[in-house]
Amino acid sequence: MRVLSGIQPSGRLHLGNYFSMMRRMIEYQASADLFCFVASYHAMTTVEKGTALAEGILQAAVDFLAMGMDPEKSTFWVQSDVPEVTELTWILSTSITVSQLELAHSYKDKTAQGIVASAGLFTYPVLMAADILLFGSNRVPVGKDQKQHLEITRDICQ
Repeated sequence: MRVLSGIQPSGRLHLGNYFSMMRRMIEYQASADLFCFVASYHAMTTVEKGTALAEGILQAAVDFLAMGMDPEKSTFWVQSDVPEVTELTWILSTSITVSQLELAHSYKDKTAQGIVASAGLFTYPVLMAADILLFGSNRVPVGKDQKQHLEITRDICQ
């Protein structure tokens, strides 16, 4: 079983990150083919300064390694180091309509909060689909806020 998950470097990681995602990913190293990444492209929808993004990427990687992520037992990388992610995102974007993307809860929630919707925010679910499909994931543990993105991934595949 291949498990895939990513964490955004959009701010300092905290205990909530540890208990909701990081601990589970570290535990998966013993029982699954773990693919875990620092979601640098996803973070670009909220982090505007390049220096802040670079610092966040480094800190997220260091935190994961300090908590027990073992590169000998898992595949661990930074999303933006894999150009195929953006290539597949573009290809998949031709398989979904604007009206389907407009239904995404995360998009609607952020715009309702007054966040200006960039194309990156709008197509976030397509980027997530590329992450999932590119690495042949069987299991993608997500929070409730990301469940719809898995459904969008299924729709794109169909």
